[in-house]
Formats: sequence, C-alpha cells, structure tokens
Amino acid sequence: MTAVYDVAVVGAGPAGLVAASVAARHALSTILFDEQPAPGGQVYRALTAGPPERKTALGGDHERGAALIETLRQSGATSVFDATVWAARKRDDGLYEIGVAYGAPAARNNRFVTARAVIVATGALERPFPVPGWTLPGVMAAGAAQVLLKASGIVADGRVVLAGTGPLLWLLASQYLRAGARIDALLETTPRSRRWAALSEAWNFAQSPYFRRGVAMLRDVRRQVRVVTNVTALAASGPSRVDSVRYEAGGDTHVLRADHLLLHQGVVPDINLGSAMGCAYRWNDAQACFQPVVDAWGGSTLPGVFFAGDAAGIAGTEAAEARGHIAALAVANALGRIDARARDGAARAPRAALRRALAGRAFLDALYRPSDAYRIPRGDTVVCRCEDVTAQQVVDAVRIGCIGPNQVKAFLRCGMGPCQGRFCALTVTELVARELKVSPGAVGHFRTRFPVKPITLGELASLPASPGAERAVVRAKTRP
Repeated sequence: MTAVYDVAVVGAGPAGLVAASVAARHALSTILFDEQPAPGGQVYRALTAGPPERKTALGGDHERGAALIETLRQSGATSVFDATVWAARKRDDGLYEIGVAYGAPAARNNRFVTARAVIVATGALERPFPVPGWTLPGVMAAGAAQVLLKASGIVADGRVVLAGTGPLLWLLASQYLRAGARIDALLETTPRSRRWAALSEAWNFAQSPYFRRGVAMLRDVRRQVRVVTNVTALAASGPSRVDSVRYEAGGDTHVLRADHLLLHQGVVPDINLGSAMGCAYRWNDAQACFQPVVDAWGGSTLPGVFFAGDAAGIAGTEAAEARGHIAALAVANALGRIDARARDGAARAPRAALRRALAGRAFLDALYRPSDAYRIPRGDTVVCRCEDVTAQQVVDAVRIGCIGPNQVKAFLRCGMGPCQGRFCALTVTELVARELKVSPGAVGHFRTRFPVKPITLGELASLPASPGAERAVVRAKTRP
C-alpha cells in the first residue's frame, strides 16, 4: 500500500469489482478493500475455492463472476483482503483518510490509507425479522445459511423450515435442494394484498432478465417442497433451542416440528460507513429502508464519495455491476482523467444495462415488501439481540419522551452491542415512528460513529504514530 491513492473502493462484490477494474483502466491508482479472504462478495463468495460440485449445487452465473475477478486481477488495482474498513473521514486538505485493519487474525495490522475519492460498495444487510423466538439457537437468517453453504459446503440437517418472503428465500431453497438437503416446509409470509399491489408492474417484470430465471426457480422449488402461502403469524419455540414453529394461515394455527428455522424478508443497504462519514440518507418507502441520497453517477452529498451496488439501493447483481462502472467513470472525470464527453459516451452501455436490470424492480418491491406485522413487533419480542431489549421497552421509552432512535439508544442501549445496530436499527426506527404516528424518514436512524466495525485494542495500538500524536504524548509526559 502506497501513501496516496486516487480512489479507494470499499467492498469486492460485483459493484466493487467492476468499479476498481474500470478505475484502474483509466489510469487511476486504485485500492480495493474487502473483509473476506477472496473477492466476490456475497453473490460470488468463495468462487475461487471449493469443489466443482458445490458450484453446481449453488447454480448461478459463476462464469460471469470468474470473469469479473480475472478482470480485476489484470487491471493493476491493488487488492487488500481480510481487511476491515472501520473509519473514513475527509481531511482539511480534501483527501480522505481511511482506517483499515488487515491481515491474518493472529497478526492484524492497522493503518490509515489516503485517497482522493472513495467508492462505497459495501452491499446489503439482511433486514431484521423480529418474531417471537427468533433469538433461539437453531434459528438463523437465510443469508447466513447461504454463507455457510457457499464458504464451507455446510447445510442445516434434520428438519429444516424456511420462512419469510423475497427472492433470496427461494434461491436458498433451490440451492439447498441441489445440495441434497431436506426442506420440510417453506412458509411464505407475502401478504395476499401485495400480489394485487404488484400486478400493475407485472408486464415490466416480464421484460426483465430475472423473469424466466425466477419463474423456473419457483416452479422447481414448489415441485419438491411443501409451500404454505399467506402466513399471517409466525413464532419459534423450544426450551433451549428451536424444536417447533407455530404459524397461522387461512385463519388456523399450525405447529411444525423443526430443528432449524431459516428466516428472510429481504435485504437493505448497509448504511453504516456512509452514515458515519456524513453522507445524507433518505427513507425509501417502497423498500421500507434508508438509502443514500445520490445523483445519476452515484455521487453522494459528500464531494468525492460515491456509492455503487446495493449500498446505493437494492437492485440486484446486474444493476450492481452497472452502478460500479458508472461510479468509476464519474471518479475518472472528477479527477481529470477523462472529460465529461468521454465519461458520458463510456457510460451509455452500463446505463443501458442498468435500465434493463431495473425494469422489474418495482414489481419485486411491491410484491415482497414485508408486512408491518413482521417488521414492527409488539410485546415481549426481542428487538435488540445484543442488549436483550424488547419491543415493549422501546414503546415505553417513546411514551416517556424519546422522540428518535438515538434517545432510545441512550435510554435502553439499543444498538450499542457488538453488532452496532445492524440487527435492530430499522426495527427501532419503525417502532418509534409507529408510536409517534410519523414517517420513519422523519424519525431518522441511529447516529453511526467510528469505528463502524469492531476492532481490538491491539489493532488500534498497531496504528503508526502521527507527529501530532507524538507531540501530544510528549506534552502529557512533561506536564507538571
């Protein structure tokens, strides 16, 4: 790693891979950071490792991912894996200083890297799914189950129940079946009313690249798995770990024996790094989440900071690649490598790809927007897993004067645990908004501070001492 780069890309998923490659191709000194040991992000996780039969079970366009990774390798960009970006701030001279901890777990290093521009391609987080019993052992997010399958070839054994809504839930079911795993039931929580809401967008979705793949996947899963639709209530129970799932459908209550319950109800942009940097965010009511305020090039409200991929708004793999390309062209123009005319000309192809990828987005957003019952819990359902805070405690805090999630944090420690709000932030915001009868956008989200990811004291201590820090220590030692 050198002293100053033209652009730092955070995240090596589809958007980050393309952004770094395009930036380097335009003679920008480029550095790419990712927490994983290899490139690919969640979509192409462990693509370069593992036996061929695992790739067959996972399905998907692995050749496309392999091509993106090879293009990065040949681009000349510097890639740093096993790297946690925990801070990024704009200095008085206009450059961005990025704190990164990197290296093997037993020998982590820490340093600041300087860049003229930053492309945030941190991707998405799974939306919280706070239902009774969701903290029991044996209950986990579908995305986490997919990570285990992709990275290690591990699938849940015994009686497996999938529950929730959204394309990833069906994708995991398809991948589990290809891997030879058992699925006892898939409990679909998509409200019947959402199907009618999505109907007006069905024609546009039929023109999108996802239509045929999606229909084939749903047909294949339904042929092999018992699917229960319009599930209106859901709970996990067990003395020490999940052993049963209770659900309501068709006005009746049913109980399924289960060893594992895999939950999912969509993904939302990872806002932590951008929020801590000071970028503005807005509430997207169609997707029920916060997303950054960006222009047509991915440019944020902070000069020199751009967003790409699902970090800019949930839209899928093809859209992520296109957004990475567009953001890199914008940086190349901002730093004087190409003029506006060349930028616009080079952006025609990725913009066309982005339009195709977004063609059916409104249909998916309308169909798979989770119902209030699963997003905004009541009573003793745990909201903050780290601090064991319930929905009722959050409501009570609002009733005694809390007007936003940051005051709730001060009262109850919500969002102050190791996950730093990743499991509870949206739920707390929506609970407060419901109680105050205002939009979640008016309530806002947790105020994020650095470090945005947990780092150890040893990693902090390994930071090179700056002249200012050394002078501060000398003054402290000489002070009478």
